[in-house]
Formats: sequence, structure tokens, C-alpha cells
Amino acid sequence: MTTPSIQWYPGHIAKAERDLKEQLKRVDVVLEVRDARIPLSTHHPQTSQWVGNKTRVLVLNRVDMITPAARQLWVSWFRDQGETPYFTNAQQGKGIREVTQAAQAAGVALNQRRSDRGMQPRPVRAVAMGFPNVGKSALINRLLGRRVVESARRAGVTRQLRWVRISDEIELLDAPGVIPAKLSNQQKALKLAICDDIGEASYDNQRVAVALVELLKDLEDTAEYGLLPPSPLKTRYELDPASFTAEDYLHALADYRHQGDVERTARQLLNEFRKGVLGAICLELPPT
Repeated sequence: MTTPSIQWYPGHIAKAERDLKEQLKRVDVVLEVRDARIPLSTHHPQTSQWVGNKTRVLVLNRVDMITPAARQLWVSWFRDQGETPYFTNAQQGKGIREVTQAAQAAGVALNQRRSDRGMQPRPVRAVAMGFPNVGKSALINRLLGRRVVESARRAGVTRQLRWVRISDEIELLDAPGVIPAKLSNQQKALKLAICDDIGEASYDNQRVAVALVELLKDLEDTAEYGLLPPSPLKTRYELDPASFTAEDYLHALADYRHQGDVERTARQLLNEFRKGVLGAICLELPPT
């Protein structure tokens, strides 16, 4: 039996994408927000096309959920690509000032050009853009210093575009999460599901939990370099995955903890990963 592929493109996202393309004409700076646990999987393939020659500020949110060693690897890799990543923890407000300064710097250049043409200065217009649930709304609330945008730990909370004035220097467009109409890379789609960066209706919990166990088994030997905690599954559940396949491990864990209830076990495993109970775990490492 082949399991159906993970696909999720609800109507509000299709509409948001159309509206976003329209509004992008008025924007000077794009804050591209990604999930620090999966920086490649949360990159929308059309971003470069949409951004064009505007300034782009790369924001990797949830830095608290990866280890300092993983962060350093990504910093080096992005710099090799000619990019400066800004790491934030929007829930706690870490790294927000640097993002604001990067957006303001783009505004200085913009207003210099306006001044050269005899035009009055104006606030820089920025947009926060990224996949659902990567933390855009929490980031905007932090940039504003007050809660004006609803934010929650689930995909698809923001449904329409709206402009918010951050300061005399910056106006920000809060845009709903955008996601490719077709997820052709199913490995990336599974990582989006594991990290809750895609709607829950699109996937099967047990299949996604098995994928998480597989990933953690594959990454196990990176623990010695400080890229994830040693044996996160064994430490948390007192059951070593080494002698099991990922699927057998999920079933063994269900027998051991929840009277064989595999669905409940899968949900718990995913929830505990998402809340950081298993430790700071980066599911993607830079391509070598």
C-alpha cells in the first residue's frame, strides 16, 4: 500500500498568495522568515522571483530549538552563499533588534534615493513572509512591542493581509503563510509536518512520527559534535531505538507507554518534539 503524499493548499492560502503578489509591488524590504530547525524545507521556491531586486532580510526563527553548534554551522553555510542570517526567538524577543536595524538600513538607502530625486522621505515598507506557523505573527508583535497580530502555535492563523505601523521609520505588512501549491519533495513535506509548519489535515500522525524517529536515528551520530542532545528518544522514553526500525520503535513505544495505542503515542512524540521536550534538535544540516 502506498501512502498518499502530503499536500496542503487551502483556499485562504491561494488567495493570500494572489494578494501578496499584488502588495509586493509596494514593498521595499522582505523579511523572509524560516524555521531554524528546517531552514531549507521552509524556503519557498518562488521567493527569489517574488522579491526581485528588493532587499531581503533572512530571519531564522526558533533559534532556541537548535543547539549553538547547529546555529554556527548554518551561519557559516549561509555566509558562504553570500547571505547574512538573523536568528530570532520571537516568543522571547531575542534577536529582534538586529532584524529591525537591518530593515531600517534598507530604509536609509531608499530615502537617500528619494532625496536624490527631490522626493520627501517616507517609512520603509516591509513584509514578513514565510510558511505557515514559522512565527511571523509573533515576530511582528515583537517588532511592534505590543500584541496586535493574533499568533498561535498552529498553521494558518493569519488569514488576511494587513499593514501595521511599527515606528516612524517602518510600516510592516503581515501576510498569511504561503506554501507551494504542490509539494514535490516529500522528504521536505514530512519535515514541515514534523515541525507543525503545515496544516494538520494534510498528514497522518503515525506516518509523520515514524519519519521523525527515522530522522533522529540518522542524526544520532551528530550528537558528538553538539548538533543535538545525545540519544533524545532513549533519554526521554527509556526505550532505545537502535535495535528497531522506526515503525517498530513507534509500536514498541506504544506498547511500553500507552497500552498499544499507536495514534496516541505518535501524537505525543510529535507534540513533545514541537515543544522542545526532546531537547534542541535541528532536523536539517547544511548540504556538504
